[in-house]
Amino acid sequence: MSLIKRSEPREIKFTKNINPYALGSVMAEFGNTKVHITATVEENVPPWMRGTGTGWVTGEYNMLPGSTHDRIRRERKGPSGRTQEIQRLIGRALRAVVDFKKLGERQIIIDCDVLVADGGTRTTSISGAYVALAMAVEKLLKAGLIKESPIKEQLAALSVGIDKDGKIIADLNYEEDSSCEADVNIVMTESDKFVEVQGTAEGEPFTREQLDAILECAKDAMKTIFKAQKQVLEND
Repeated sequence: MSLIKRSEPREIKFTKNINPYALGSVMAEFGNTKVHITATVEENVPPWMRGTGTGWVTGEYNMLPGSTHDRIRRERKGPSGRTQEIQRLIGRALRAVVDFKKLGERQIIIDCDVLVADGGTRTTSISGAYVALAMAVEKLLKAGLIKESPIKEQLAALSVGIDKDGKIIADLNYEEDSSCEADVNIVMTESDKFVEVQGTAEGEPFTREQLDAILECAKDAMKTIFKAQKQVLEND
């Protein structure tokens, strides 16, 4: 008997060029979750990288007031522990598919601002961040600032969970996430390589069989995300 309850992600929508000032910008929507994402290029790198001739990619993440049921306070004293952890995840994910030597001594900063949070905000941010990154790289190429694309392959992310009946669900919304027995965030490349797997049993511990089913479910669901990314990047 199949362990899969839902293997398709929620409705996906990427709307690019939503910001006239950023080199790359996109609104990423997975179901009701909406994240505003921009890519900014700076002709400098962190101090420890100066003079190396290589670049850097980093990410920032924020949940805006009104993005959840209860108003979130602005983080005026600096990012919370959760925010820092998600920012590091976004940066790690993107850097896994970038050749820094081809980028040159410059950095691309990806800003992810959650407008509506209905589950999967970090994975939606990563999937949209790839689109914004690709847009910024394309403009650098057209401007002659780099000779070839530093992006090695496509990248996307998805949350997969186990419900109380032991069934696997792809792309959890808030209600599913808050009631599931396990929640796994998965970051993958188009060639089916794993960049990161973050899994936690919220209730009952899960089995190896369930974990294998989660990874297979994510692999299948990612195909839909990769297709949506390609479509928005190919459209002028």
